[in-house]
Amino acid sequence: MNENLSETSKHVSPETNHGRRQGGVSRVAGIVGEILATLALLCALYVVWQLWWTGVQAQHAQMETKQTSSWSAPAGSKGGEEKVAPKQEGDVPIQPQSASRGDLVAQLYVPRFGATWERNVVEGTSADLLAYGGIGHYSQSQMPAQIGNFALAGHRAGYGEPLSNVDKLQDGDPIIVRTQDYWYVYHYTSHKIVDPSDVSVIAPNPQEPESAATKPMITLTTCEPKYASAAHRWISWGEFSYWAKVSDGVPQELAAKNNDGVTFVNERKPSPLVKVGSLLPTMTLLLFAYIIIYLAAFVAWRYPKLQAISDGREPKPYLSFYGWLTRHQSGIKPVRVVLILLLALIACSVMFEWVFPWMAAHVPFMRAISNYPTV
Repeated sequence: MNENLSETSKHVSPETNHGRRQGGVSRVAGIVGEILATLALLCALYVVWQLWWTGVQAQHAQMETKQTSSWSAPAGSKGGEEKVAPKQEGDVPIQPQSASRGDLVAQLYVPRFGATWERNVVEGTSADLLAYGGIGHYSQSQMPAQIGNFALAGHRAGYGEPLSNVDKLQDGDPIIVRTQDYWYVYHYTSHKIVDPSDVSVIAPNPQEPESAATKPMITLTTCEPKYASAAHRWISWGEFSYWAKVSDGVPQELAAKNNDGVTFVNERKPSPLVKVGSLLPTMTLLLFAYIIIYLAAFVAWRYPKLQAISDGREPKPYLSFYGWLTRHQSGIKPVRVVLILLLALIACSVMFEWVFPWMAAHVPFMRAISNYPTV
């Protein structure tokens, strides 16, 4: 009898082996699925960081630059009766005469891009200036309203997407440059798509690069295509029309009766994120909330999920990072859900603040598609 029992215990049916194999395949599939889902989530977050958060940081940097400048608001733009600055005649005053790297040269307004569209123009076109300075001025090109070419560069995707909509410009659209004391009004004339190596587009006379300049022009250069590796450059040109004084008001092209007016920066209320420009305060607050809730739930309930598994009321779980993380949250189910959400927000903040910038600066493929500054 004992020999029969021994033989029976040694015998494993084919069905049992099949079940074990299925269980092993399910575990492996679960792990692979979890890894793939995590990678997909990271890719989605990277896109959000690139297209949204870098823009928030760019707005913050430009806001700080404006606050440190001594530029006054245009007459009539502080909620009073709007004043339209009359067109001036005679010699055009050139301002500024020169600028050093990173200096605030001008502010650019393009009503076609929206009533709140306005960007700083800073001296230089290095990666860090284009990312957070706003729009960069090619140092070798002329200053606003000078005979020649006031040539500018800006991102078309990410970092606030300053020139995202250059393809929507129409003949005659105003492109307005404001310096400390003057308005310089240009009007859009044409565009061209060129190779990145074609520097003739920012020459003093971009239409005839071998000839001397005869009139003031403005050039906007940006990437083409919009959301892909920038194989070409989209070039937009405009010609100078007139100048006006900031102390007299705003150009008629920015007045309320045209394009519904422009909301000037002094009238805007930026979001708290733009004011802060960093996720460190948010991370600190989330981490503090997590610790308080976790400790309170631990005192009240400890780890009910782990206890249920230990008591046999729930089956032993498969290997899973997210499952392990959930089981080790204290408290009942609603509390654990809150704790997991807080951890997820903390993780996203860490990614946005440190991980994605590092990846964009050091991983060649990501660096190529993000144009992330490393200087």
